[in-house]
Amino acid sequence: MNEQDVLAQEFEQYRTHLNRVAYRMLGSTAEAEDAVQEAWLRLSRSDAAAVKNLGGWLTTVVARVCLDLLRARRARNEELSHDWEIEPIVSIDDSPEDEALLADSVGVALLVVLESLTPAERLAFVLHDMFAVPFDEIAEILERSSDAAKQLASRARRRVRGAAPATDPNRAEQRRLVDAFLAASRGGDFEALVAILHPDAVFRLRGGSLEPVTVHGAEDVARTVLARGSRLAHLARPAIVNGGAGALVGSPDAPFSVVAFGVAEGRIVSLDVMVSPTLG
Repeated sequence: MNEQDVLAQEFEQYRTHLNRVAYRMLGSTAEAEDAVQEAWLRLSRSDAAAVKNLGGWLTTVVARVCLDLLRARRARNEELSHDWEIEPIVSIDDSPEDEALLADSVGVALLVVLESLTPAERLAFVLHDMFAVPFDEIAEILERSSDAAKQLASRARRRVRGAAPATDPNRAEQRRLVDAFLAASRGGDFEALVAILHPDAVFRLRGGSLEPVTVHGAEDVARTVLARGSRLAHLARPAIVNGGAGALVGSPDAPFSVVAFGVAEGRIVSLDVMVSPTLG
């Protein structure tokens, strides 16, 4: 093998890690893959022999690429008045290949909160709290002091803890509640829906050409679900969405929407409905 082939082999050892970093930064598998590919292009054009810590170097490059993308997205969304852009990771057959990917994914409810952070806050939180990158390295990426990087991560951490409760990891319990939710939705059973929703449940709908919708409270969420989704409930099928029990509405090849559920304390605490960009 020539030097470029050897370098490509070494890069592949870090690809999964880099995709994890980029997806948490961007919430989009397509953009994450683009960011990782850009890291490879930069590596292939650099003096790789001078890089002492390849994994750290690549993580820094991907983080910088993602930071630029987040800043550009934020400017664009301020013009378009969109709240967040998320591309969920969906599986409908529980294949071993999908399980490996989904087990390492991050919940949609958390991604929603991350979308509300500034690019600098998101980078500091993701790199430090999820990947244990030291603050002095984060500070260098952000071109700020280490103390400033710590403050950014702390501010982000408080917002995440306040808005994204930890989901019960028991997939069977998640599925039981989601199945009950789908059955109640199909049957138009308001009381059954309220019974499986947490009192502080939140419903969020984004995508297509629809106006963003956010509803809080079990009864209001139940009314919204029955008013907006009962006619499509019979098209919903169980799915795994970002590692948790969810639903796919419509054909697997061309779904109307994907629904991610957050489950805690034996009830559904969040429903995030992501409508196909071509619909609405």
